[in-house]
Amino acid sequence: MSNNNIYNQVNNNNNNNNTSNDDQFYVINIYPLNFYYFGSSPQQPLPFKDHETVSDRLQRFKNNYEAYGLRTRVEAVILVELYKHPHLLLLQERNAIFKLPGGRTRPGESDIDGLKRELSRKISDKDGIETDWQVGDCMGMWWRPDFESILYPYLPPNIKKPKECTKLFLVRLPEYRKFIVPKNMSLLAVPLCQVHENKKTYGQIISGVPQLLSKYSFNVIDTRE
Repeated sequence: MSNNNIYNQVNNNNNNNNTSNDDQFYVINIYPLNFYYFGSSPQQPLPFKDHETVSDRLQRFKNNYEAYGLRTRVEAVILVELYKHPHLLLLQERNAIFKLPGGRTRPGESDIDGLKRELSRKISDKDGIETDWQVGDCMGMWWRPDFESILYPYLPPNIKKPKECTKLFLVRLPEYRKFIVPKNMSLLAVPLCQVHENKKTYGQIISGVPQLLSKYSFNVIDTRE
């Protein structure tokens, strides 16, 4: 399959499921952090595969690729306001690893449906039941050409069979929402200026989010003033 065909395939999956028209105005309404409730889930924490070695994870990745082909991850860019500055919501595991909210799509599942399911599962009080998430445009894609950890913000022209594609979607918040996360994770609001190009702490994808947001303007809405 050529690179053009691969791009068409993943982009069609985006376009067929993207029903939001607000993004064409490139304005993001963001609400103060104290408008939202943050709590922990009383359910069992999400399992971590701590027993797995690097070779175990690599083999599991290869097995999944053989069974299902290209693996797709969908992640959410969610913003709030604190001290008159936009902050990015990040999940933190074991007080060390930072991730954007989201996860892997299931075989045959659309990007939008997969992201809504993962958000409901990981940062909502709906216990995995899909809730009303306003998923906007796909802001960017990162590609894993092989089974190793190197990621590219473009698909190298010599790669005909990439192994993973990570898609970032803008998710707009309403004025109020209750966030509930598993006991073994935290949901943090991190300033964009702290995230910017800080690969050592946040990794390649998260540290590049501020650049993806450069085409947007932020409209801070505080209805309590």
